[in-house]
Amino acid sequence: MVWVDPIHAELVVARFGDYWRVQSRIIWAAGIGTHMAVACPNQRSRCESGRGLSHVNSPPTQPWFAVQVMGHREKIAHDFLLARGYESFLPIYRCRRHWSDRIKHLELPLFPGYIFCRFNLYNRLPILQTPGVLYIVGIGKTPAAISEEEILAVRSIVEARLPTQPWPFLQAGQKVRLNCGPLQGLDGIVLQLKSSCRLIVSVKLLQRSVATEIDSAWVERAN
Repeated sequence: MVWVDPIHAELVVARFGDYWRVQSRIIWAAGIGTHMAVACPNQRSRCESGRGLSHVNSPPTQPWFAVQVMGHREKIAHDFLLARGYESFLPIYRCRRHWSDRIKHLELPLFPGYIFCRFNLYNRLPILQTPGVLYIVGIGKTPAAISEEEILAVRSIVEARLPTQPWPFLQAGQKVRLNCGPLQGLDGIVLQLKSSCRLIVSVKLLQRSVATEIDSAWVERAN
């Protein structure tokens, strides 16, 4: 067993392939070197589809906020916040772009220019100092939290890996609940387009929506 003087220990984040792992860096008082020891070997999370990793900086009791970033800097800011121990969420979707000589498959943000992060509002300076970050979204100059239900709905759609895309903000429509399928229990607005059926979920603060293709047999009217 290694005894650690808490005065000389600090948490760092190291990346192993596609995984992030919290480690404890023990700095000897004599200053003759450092020792790296795994503090939480079982706490790791795949950095895929915007799934973040929760550390000491962002306990689950803290709210989600939308953070606006510079164009095409979403992943840079997202990865930086993960490395600093914050739970960051960057929802993405997959699409095909056609050029004259080829077809390319891309992964793009579902909410271009925004990422979501869980943090203590009264300690938001590290968020604002993140490369690419412009400001925390709010009402006027006051940052406003995003509801857990909205984040959960978007995360469920991303993880279901159904065909998904950004959609114009939509509030009015027939509200439904999915009673089966990979999104069972999710509420939203159903939209019929030709032969396809799409479920629309929204983040009201951003006035943005996302649409995912579903089977009409999954749908029941919401109470």
